[in-house]
Amino acid sequence: MSPAFKYGLGRLGVFAVCAAIVWPFTLNPLVKLMIALLASMILSIFVLKKWRDQASEAIGGAVAKRREEKERMRAALAGDDD
Repeated sequence: MSPAFKYGLGRLGVFAVCAAIVWPFTLNPLVKLMIALLASMILSIFVLKKWRDQASEAIGGAVAKRREEKERMRAALAGDDD
């Protein structure tokens, strides 16, 4: 499972737990969801730090690989092949 997918599922899980905690209160459902969203955003900063770091490294590696491939293709098209 990719780190970004795992992090996304973790964020959804934290939101679901926050929504389940807030749901029994007598508030407008939209307000309950907004409170759960805000709480899950704050909690995920601390709870999912390891997964977020792994996801950023994976995305950063993919960006670097794509950039190198782009430069290689530009050099090949310009006739500067190694």
